[in-house]
Amino acid sequence: MFSFQLSAEQQEFRDAVKDFVTREVKPVANHPDRLQAEDPHFVPAILEQASQMGLRTFALSEALGGAGADTLTACVVAEELAVGDIGFAATLARTSELGHILFDQAMSEAQRKQFLSKYLEDDNYHLAYAGSDIEADDGGWNYHRKDKSDVEIPVTATKAGGDLVLNGTYAFVANAPLAKLIAVQVTTDAKASGLKSAAIVLVPAGTAGMSVKEPAKVETDANGEQFYRWFHGTGGAITFKDCKVPAANVLDGRTQLYGAAAASGRGSPLVQALNVGLGRAAYESAIDYARIRVQGGHPIIEHQAVGTILAEIAIRLETSRNLVWKAAWAADHTDEHAAESGMPLQSMAKAYVSHAVHEAALLAAECFGAMGVMKDMPQPHYVHNSLVFVHSDTSNSTAKLRVAEAIAGFTRD
Repeated sequence: MFSFQLSAEQQEFRDAVKDFVTREVKPVANHPDRLQAEDPHFVPAILEQASQMGLRTFALSEALGGAGADTLTACVVAEELAVGDIGFAATLARTSELGHILFDQAMSEAQRKQFLSKYLEDDNYHLAYAGSDIEADDGGWNYHRKDKSDVEIPVTATKAGGDLVLNGTYAFVANAPLAKLIAVQVTTDAKASGLKSAAIVLVPAGTAGMSVKEPAKVETDANGEQFYRWFHGTGGAITFKDCKVPAANVLDGRTQLYGAAAASGRGSPLVQALNVGLGRAAYESAIDYARIRVQGGHPIIEHQAVGTILAEIAIRLETSRNLVWKAAWAADHTDEHAAESGMPLQSMAKAYVSHAVHEAALLAAECFGAMGVMKDMPQPHYVHNSLVFVHSDTSNSTAKLRVAEAIAGFTRD
């Protein structure tokens, strides 16, 4: 049976990460100079410290040298990291999740022998995925329809002797500037290559013909209007120009990386756990300010209006965390959850948590009055980053339609 009581080991993980975030991450993340610079890069030395604590390899199985954390434990840790800085947390969480998927599930023994020791020994060895799990993509997703249009894969691979030659560009890949190994989804000529029409290829950083370009902090659209980067952490475009990769680097039998559970909305709610952590950061900063700001002879936390705002935030965060933890438990216990209800809890968490945390961030900013919109304060960044969650990953509309299909008993191929 699912319980909201964390085990002693989970509490130890949570407390250790919380202490690290309080001591090392928050002072850097919330420094006025960094807030005004809006720099998505985090101090490399602190990322290295997190790696030395085992957070980069947290989800990797113990047999391969990681901590072997299950989905629920990974979500607990991700929330604590996100309380410190969402970009920092997203970088670590993505590498940790990909480490488990690639090394534990997708790679052959020969591929593990080639890449695993490098991943374990180098504290700066991050991972990235350039691709789209077609079934999980909004493009071609139709309510109560089994047929769906193809989602274009922008990188092609052609056979050349014992190599594959990659050409094309992914406009944005999370972790790309930091990654030392990138899993790339490619489309192939099945007859010429002997592969399926789509495949996943492992491409080490520095491979000739592959280039990574980070977007500018402020970009200009086709109408000449400026806009800020719209993502968490670091990322960039990856371009392949006659990039040769050994055919042995193809993940056998894989056309996509995350699999059916993620595509059906029943996968890991790791992103939603990060979202809850962001909401907590906004909430805790509002409480701290409300305790020291005095008006009418009393700290404003004692004023009824502010107390009501904080209560609204607390209710949203508690409900969000409960949903994320249950979705994480379901991801770890698929058979038991299927027997219970089988609902797509990860999709439920996406739709509810992103909306609830965005509202929480706005409410938290209200506690600061005019200071809540000053760029050298963290509140505007909490609001901005919470809105990124609303529009990132799959859309909330698609997430709700997945839930609606489950209610109706419709099963996708």
